[in-house]
Amino acid sequence: MTDTHQATPPKKALVVRGGWDGHQPVEATELFLPFLAASGFEVRVEESPAIYADASYLSSVDLIVQSNTMSSIEAAEFAGLSAAVEAGTGFAGWHGGIADSYRNNSDYLQMVGGQFASHPGKHPSERTGEQSDNYVPYTIEMTEAAADHPITRGISDFELVTEQYWVLHDDYNDVLATTTQAVREWDPWNRPVTSPAIWTRTWGKGRIFVSTPGHRVEILQNPNVKTIIERGLLWASR
Repeated sequence: MTDTHQATPPKKALVVRGGWDGHQPVEATELFLPFLAASGFEVRVEESPAIYADASYLSSVDLIVQSNTMSSIEAAEFAGLSAAVEAGTGFAGWHGGIADSYRNNSDYLQMVGGQFASHPGKHPSERTGEQSDNYVPYTIEMTEAAADHPITRGISDFELVTEQYWVLHDDYNDVLATTTQAVREWDPWNRPVTSPAIWTRTWGKGRIFVSTPGHRVEILQNPNVKTIIERGLLWASR
């Protein structure tokens, strides 16, 4: 008698990293590789978005995790990425690795739903020319939708000292957390400005997850940030 039982093939995750080294794209993504493997993913790592142009491979991928800041994307690469997402491949990432990746492509910005604009920093007299010039204390505030969402369930508002992203966005996002830029005497705006800090978005059949906290490894190791990102990766996956 022939045994027709077949094991379920592992899910596939593609990790695409690169761009500005200040966001530690290698170290940051390495932090989540064991989690992906333990969650049943067969993981492939690429150092540029060139792989996005391989349509046949991308169609087999369940999740793309991207950490690629201030880079550029070719037309064929974006066409492959967007086609995969629209067909059901999940797309997820954090900070500038997803929300400040390809300023040369407006269609990418529309798909992701938020673009880094600024991270207002310390008083000019306190700045030394280091990344820490832009580290300020701020609150990640959960929305009402966060209470029942699998990414954020059980997580309350929390404090961070890191870059606070001012994000240009639209109302198609499903926002799970926000952060509000204060009004300070040395800044040109004159009322508080609230930006999404954690959001999801559907694009065709695909799910998109973005966390703006995640500047460097020490922020990604914050228990709340790490939990949210791990859950976000699983949520986005096909």
